[in-house]
Amino acid sequence: QVQLVESGGGLVQAGGSLRLSCATSGRTFSGSAMGWFRQAPGKERDFVAVISWSGGSTEYADSVKGRFTISRDNTKHTVYLQMNSLKPEDTAVYYCAAKLWGYSSDSARYDYWGQGTQVTVSS
Repeated sequence: QVQLVESGGGLVQAGGSLRLSCATSGRTFSGSAMGWFRQAPGKERDFVAVISWSGGSTEYADSVKGRFTISRDNTKHTVYLQMNSLKPEDTAVYYCAAKLWGYSSDSARYDYWGQGTQVTVSS
């Protein structure tokens, strides 16, 4: 079993930055791809970024490329999402997720999810 706990969300002005963290428990973290997704009110859950188990591969949604950076520290069992140049349209609940095998931007392929952390960007 893998448990995921997000933190670091909050209220920030447009143009500001936040760093989200996702702490995990369980022995499978180091072998899992980790993804960040977000869901705005009334909308579907969208892919934001994913990082391979080794950290050697990453992928981003077009809407966040150049602004967001995903990283991981396998010694701390934690994955991060550095968000810069935030825009009001980035407002959403952000979720981290673990995929035990492989690497995907498809939320349906993920095995474990955190509870989410709210990010609100004011204009």
